[in-house]
Amino acid sequence: IAPKEDDPRKFLVGITLHDGTYSMDYAVHQVYRPDTSGYEQHHGEGIEDFIASKVLKFKTEKYYKVAGCGITKLTAEICPKLATKLWLSQDIVTLVLDPFGKDADHDEQDYHGPTMGTEWQVDEESDSVVRKALEQFGQEHQLRVQVWRHNRVGVDANDKAQLLTRDDFKDTVHFNTWDTTMAYADRLCGTKIAFFNSTPQGGGVALMRHALVRFCRIAKVQCDWYVPRPKPEVFRITKTNHNILQGVDMQSQLTPEHIQALDEWCEQNAERYWLSNGGPLMARSEGGAHVIIIDDPQMPKLVEIAKQNDPDRPVIFRSHIQVRADLVDQPDAHAATVWNWIWQHIHKCDVFVSHPVPEFVPRIVPSEKVGYMPATTDWLDGLNKNLHPLDEEYYLLKFQREAIAKGYKFRFDFAGRDYIVQIARFDPAKGILHVLGAFAKLRRDHMKDWKLGKTPQLVIAGHGAVDDPDAVPIYNEVMETIKRDYQDLEEDIIVMRVGPVDQILNSLMAHSKIALQLSNREGFEVKVSEALHHGKPVIATRRGGIPLQIEHGQTGFLVESDNDTPANVAKYLCDLFADGALYDRMSAAATGVSDEVSTVGNAMSWLYLANMLAQDRTITPNRRWISDMAREELHCPYDESEESKEVLLKRSLSETNRKSSITTENRGSMDNSSNTDTAVEAATDAESPNSKPVCKACLEWAAELATREKNATSAT
Repeated sequence: IAPKEDDPRKFLVGITLHDGTYSMDYAVHQVYRPDTSGYEQHHGEGIEDFIASKVLKFKTEKYYKVAGCGITKLTAEICPKLATKLWLSQDIVTLVLDPFGKDADHDEQDYHGPTMGTEWQVDEESDSVVRKALEQFGQEHQLRVQVWRHNRVGVDANDKAQLLTRDDFKDTVHFNTWDTTMAYADRLCGTKIAFFNSTPQGGGVALMRHALVRFCRIAKVQCDWYVPRPKPEVFRITKTNHNILQGVDMQSQLTPEHIQALDEWCEQNAERYWLSNGGPLMARSEGGAHVIIIDDPQMPKLVEIAKQNDPDRPVIFRSHIQVRADLVDQPDAHAATVWNWIWQHIHKCDVFVSHPVPEFVPRIVPSEKVGYMPATTDWLDGLNKNLHPLDEEYYLLKFQREAIAKGYKFRFDFAGRDYIVQIARFDPAKGILHVLGAFAKLRRDHMKDWKLGKTPQLVIAGHGAVDDPDAVPIYNEVMETIKRDYQDLEEDIIVMRVGPVDQILNSLMAHSKIALQLSNREGFEVKVSEALHHGKPVIATRRGGIPLQIEHGQTGFLVESDNDTPANVAKYLCDLFADGALYDRMSAAATGVSDEVSTVGNAMSWLYLANMLAQDRTITPNRRWISDMAREELHCPYDESEESKEVLLKRSLSETNRKSSITTENRGSMDNSSNTDTAVEAATDAESPNSKPVCKACLEWAAELATREKNATSAT
């Protein structure tokens, strides 16, 4: 964009289209600007809307998917919301670039000369930036994951891509959450925060970190993220450790040779990337980060290294997986060997952050160090944002074409039939065999007399990760099980490993009828909240943090993970398909999701910890939620407009979860009356002198819930 030389009321807008090989079309338009108070709308549209409408018109008429956009810095200044508009309304990643800059070929560096007219200028500049933008895209037309000096992850093409603005994030949460978060952000000027985990793409931690760093950049907080050089043989060991700690693998064990390989891997990466030339693990006096956060049980040695180089520097360790404390606390168990190796390296951490499930914290961890934070998701990223119908159709067709190209027997008929979906990694803990069993019982027993076109299909899909070698074996096991046990349903069971395209999973979830999450072992699994955010009733197991996200009978159904899981899930599925009123009620109730599972809510907790620790203040969470502590520090308690009743009740439930879950494990099932008992326990515990204060309204609501569930049981 550039102002017209002979008429300051006009802007010239140059648009160039590129198909990945060569520029295929271009146009220059005039948009009027009558005064400095704003831009006159072109046929009722401002400049940003005018450009967006031109792109949408092209997409609609030519049936193209536009993947990316390059704009000049001047364009970004004139149209500060253009990039966000293209991202949120048309799923276009926009990069802000210099045309003919110093990174261009030598013969282009001086191309912008004094003899070039304005019309030529905007045309040539648009052609230049679209070619530069093309270089940032890789596999599946996705932005390349970039790793820079010190193995720092360059989120959003190292900030060239502008997806969201401050106001976009602000609109995703309650104003109290926003104000608290920004208060901590303002206090962190000059404070360097460094996150470490094993991989920049593919897992839940990577998704959370991309979103958090993106938000911190907008909030003017210096938050950087570092990853090690990948090593496949190490990832095999760490994945086995993961399975051992979850109790999924009771046979394998961590050997001295494994420990040596893991520790050497950490030491080599630290020495090569993070302990030289101002690296993040250097002492603060030598340019290192002020607060270190190790978000990975694969690299516990980094806690020790960070403390060795700066003993007084605060270090936080986040345990983001399920740890079977009952196994870890048994000295002879293989899980104890793995945990002892981890604890040996991390015991000097200042704060131990865990999922809000008490039984995930081994007894050896001092309670005063333990704070709770759930896994989170971003409502505006490719995984969750609302997609334009054209874009949603594009991704569903892409998924369909990939299935056809691989020669599978199944046929995904998303346009003609409903389907049930489970979005999850191909992992032994995700209960995929139970998903197959539940679907088979639904179709064979409950829908045996239904016409085929009225019956649902099943979709099981998920991303992979470079540090997850189990994905291929589990996928193969699932496919073999279908061929062996479910041949009659083979055409209607769609099982796919999806490439690094979040929007495919988004489209699958948004277009589905019902979501499942039948994990037999689980940490928090924020996919449940993502499904609820899309308005999908969820049927899930009572594992890990899943029960904290679902209100049984209102937003979904909870079942035990045992031999009866397929039958129980099939019954609930049949109820939802057969009873339209029940489905509509649950779908409407499902859309309310807590701020604490959002990017801003996540940032509030991390920025609070960083702010307190950077000031050398001692933090003793004592197994409390970090978000509660953040609010209390600024004297900003939850109010009625935040639906504090629900939030606080979940806190109480999580505190009683340890004893109730042990009972549940032994019993193997939980009926409605036990849910009522838990609600009464929650209200009773909240009144005890040793529990945290809970408002009177919360206690009344807990009692009301108990009465409702009791009446519902009687009615049944």
